[in-house]
Amino acid sequence: MKRIEATIQTERVSSVSEAIKEQVGGFTIMDGDGRGSGKRHTIRSGRGTGTVEAEYNKVSTVTTIVEDDKVESITAIIANAASTGKSGDGIIVVTDVDSIMNIASKKSGSEAL
Repeated sequence: MKRIEATIQTERVSSVSEAIKEQVGGFTIMDGDGRGSGKRHTIRSGRGTGTVEAEYNKVSTVTTIVEDDKVESITAIIANAASTGKSGDGIIVVTDVDSIMNIASKKSGSEAL
């Protein structure tokens, strides 16, 4: 099994959610601040006469766990749904999952998904 974590622009969350909701057993979305290659927003300061570049952009991380054979298709779906074609669209990280247990059913392994 693999854990897929996609850090994407917050405004692309609904697109990614719609794209993967029928493909995976479930997923988690966490909002946060990030700093990468994307252009940061300009914020008005003072009485609206000055501007400051934001130190961070608003990002969201979508996390799911899938069987090994689904990794390439799910990452492609996420990449297509999150892409704007501009720098700062985000990244997808795939890591190995050693074990998993569904707390309610006490099932483990792929049955927990």
